[in-house]
Amino acid sequence: MRKIFTTFAVTAAIGAALPAWSETLADALTSAYKESHLLDQNQAVLRAADEDAAIAVAQLRPVIDFVTRGAWTKYDNKQPNLLSGMTTPYFEDFSSSASLTASVLIYAGGRGKLGVEAAHEAVLATRAGLVNVEQQVLLDAVSAYVNVQLQGEIVALRESNVRLIGQELRAAKDRFDVGEVTLTDVSLAEARLAAANSGLAAAQGELEVARERYKAAVGHYPDHLARLPKLPKVAKTEDEARSVAVRNHPSVIQAQHEAKIADLRVKIAKGAFLPTVNGQIGVNEALDTGAGNASIGVTMSQPLYHGGELSALYRQSLARKEAAEAGMHQVSVAVSENVGQAWANLIVSQASIQAGSLQVTAAQKAFDGVREEATLGARTTLDVLNAEQELLSARATKLQAEASRYVGAYQLLAAMGLLTAD
Repeated sequence: MRKIFTTFAVTAAIGAALPAWSETLADALTSAYKESHLLDQNQAVLRAADEDAAIAVAQLRPVIDFVTRGAWTKYDNKQPNLLSGMTTPYFEDFSSSASLTASVLIYAGGRGKLGVEAAHEAVLATRAGLVNVEQQVLLDAVSAYVNVQLQGEIVALRESNVRLIGQELRAAKDRFDVGEVTLTDVSLAEARLAAANSGLAAAQGELEVARERYKAAVGHYPDHLARLPKLPKVAKTEDEARSVAVRNHPSVIQAQHEAKIADLRVKIAKGAFLPTVNGQIGVNEALDTGAGNASIGVTMSQPLYHGGELSALYRQSLARKEAAEAGMHQVSVAVSENVGQAWANLIVSQASIQAGSLQVTAAQKAFDGVREEATLGARTTLDVLNAEQELLSARATKLQAEASRYVGAYQLLAAMGLLTAD
C-alpha cells in the first residue's frame, strides 16, 4: 500500500509561505507517487510474488478431495447364453459413490520448507526492487520540477535579452540618424536581435518539452510552481555516503536476497536425491448399496536413475549460486561508483555556482561600463552587444549550475538508497 509523504511534506514546508494555488515540490512528489503506472506495474508484480509464497506454503499442507460419481448402464444382450441357450433381456443399472481422500507430504528431504523460504526471499527481493522503482519515480519528479523552473527562468532571460537588444537597436538607429555610427552598427544590432529572437524561440521550445516531461513524471502539466525548498540533508562526507549506500540501497538488498534464493536452490537440488514420503487417507462409499471402505497408506519413492538429470540440476544450481554471489558483489561496486559520481557532480555544481556568481557580477559591471562608455563614444555598438551576450551567458550558466546542484542532492540521496516514499 502506498504511503503518505510525511518527510517530503515537512521538507518542502521549510520554504516561505506561498499562495494556496502554488504547487510545491511535495505536491509534485505526492502526485508522481500516486499517478505512476510504473509503480502500479511493479506493485502488481509484488502481489504476484506474495501469492508464490502462499503457493509454496500450500505444498506443505494436506490436500483434501471430495469426489462423487454416478453412472447409468444399459445391458442389452441379444445373443443366447452359451450355457442355457436362453436370451437374456436387457436391463438397466444405476450406480453412485462418494469418496473423500486426504494426502499430505511427510518427507521430501526438506525441499518443501526450503521452497517456502525461497519464496519468501523472492518476495523480499521484489519489494527491494519496488523501492528502487520508487526512487526513480521520485527522482524523475524532482528533475522535472526543477527543469520546468529552470527553463522558465531561461525564457525570462531570453525575453529580457530581446528587450535589451531592441533598445540597443533603437539607440543605434538614433545615433546613425545623427551621424555618430555607421549603418554597419545598425546591421550588427539587427543581426543580434534576430539571433536573440531565435534563442527565445528555442528556449520556449525547451520549456514546452520540460512541461511534457513534467506531465509524464508527475501526472499533470505544471501550473504556478512554488519556489524550491531548501536542499535536503545529505551525508557529510563521501565515505559516509558510500557506507550508507552499500548497506541500505535497494539494489544491494535485492541482490542479497537473490543470492540467498540461489543458495536455497542448491539445497533444494541436493534434496532431490533423497526419498519422498506421502501419506494418504481415503473413505469410499457406494450410495446405492451402502457398501463402503476406508484406507490408510504411505507411499515412498526413491530416485535411482534419472539419466543424470538430477546431477545436472544440482551442478546448474551451484553455478547459478556463484553467479548470484558475483552479481551481489558487482551491485555493491556499481552502487559505490554511483555514489562517487553523484558526490563529484554535487561538488562540481557547488563550485560552478560560486564561479558563476563571480562571473555574473563581473559581467554585469563590464556591461554597465561598456554601455556607459558607448554613450560617450568610447565604445562601439558591437562592444555593447558582446558585453550583453557575455552577461546573458553568465546568468544562464549560473542558473543551470543551481539546477544541477539541486537535482544532484536528490541524485545523491537516490544513490545512497534514501530517496524513498518513507
